[in-house]
Amino acid sequence: MADTNLTPDEIAFTNAFNAQRITLAGFANCSSKEELHIVRDGFYLGLASDLRLEEYEPIREAVVTDSSVAEAVRSENSFRRTVEAARKSKQWNHLIKVVKAMAASVGSDLDEIWMTLEKGRLEWLAAASAAHGIKVMLKTALANQCGGGAMEGDVSDAMMIWMYALSLSIPSLEKEGEAWRKLVQMSDKSRPLVGYKAELWDCRKNEWAPLDRGVQAAAERGGSSIDEAWRL
Repeated sequence: MADTNLTPDEIAFTNAFNAQRITLAGFANCSSKEELHIVRDGFYLGLASDLRLEEYEPIREAVVTDSSVAEAVRSENSFRRTVEAARKSKQWNHLIKVVKAMAASVGSDLDEIWMTLEKGRLEWLAAASAAHGIKVMLKTALANQCGGGAMEGDVSDAMMIWMYALSLSIPSLEKEGEAWRKLVQMSDKSRPLVGYKAELWDCRKNEWAPLDRGVQAAAERGGSSIDEAWRL
């Protein structure tokens, strides 16, 4: 049910923002800051269009007259080319200021919204990259187990080691990681398999839960999930 207390500007902005959520969700598919900024600027461009800002018209003209946009139609580069063409316009920076001002006038901070997504994604990409080597090692070991396949418990044990490795690149989990290292008697925090004692790596231990939750939360902030990242 619509909120009848909203002003016309608030309604217009809310509708435009909701229409662009699918664009904003593209942050979860980005693998670099450059790609993230393409999504960000595409989101701003979409807002300007949906809000029917007069400042959008010269940007639209710059896009439709750009040959690279026409060449990329119906290709995977179409979105990128559109954003890059819009950025070339002399009016681009002014348009962004107008969009942000419109958002601020209805109580929405677009910079804060975006930076939350960008920081979350970049943190997760860094963590996944840093822990990729040990994940490959663990999955290879599971695949080579005798008997034709890994048991469910073995997979869970391997994922615990990998999740710990992920936590090393998540600054907010430093305390939780240290607590877990002490519990499992890890001698080298960056090499969890050295001196590994399987009996100590028990997910029922109280010290595991906050580390587990923290890593899963980091995955979600980055537009992913632990199960999805393990499969990649």
